[in-house]
Amino acid sequence: MGMEKTYVMLKPDCVKRGLMGQVISRIENKGYRITEAKMMTLDEAILREHYAHIADFPFFPEVLRFMTSGPVLAMVVEGENAVKGVRGLMGATKVEDAAAGTIRGDFAFCTSENIIHGADSIDSAMIEIERFFGVSHT
Repeated sequence: MGMEKTYVMLKPDCVKRGLMGQVISRIENKGYRITEAKMMTLDEAILREHYAHIADFPFFPEVLRFMTSGPVLAMVVEGENAVKGVRGLMGATKVEDAAAGTIRGDFAFCTSENIIHGADSIDSAMIEIERFFGVSHT
């Protein structure tokens, strides 16, 4: 526990639908600080690395299509227990399981386009921050 950094990405559907401000407000209103942020368009190479755990699944081409369909907002978020806390704000990955009041529960229409990504552990957060920001943040 204690002060942590985590990686958060607002996905193309969040950007296209003009929801970035509302999602960022929820993160900040919970007491987390955004210490770095940048808009970027992802390519297949970085997505194959980021989603290596699902790259062999039959639905992966759809993930690639969606995640390259527009810009994302990559962020480093810092605060007390940030990894677990931000994941709680996000809600369940499967939209049908995401509770009302969570980001996905309130804004996502389907599981394949679910607004936001957040690192699932401190180790993943450090790897993802380095992957998307190019420097170590330990």
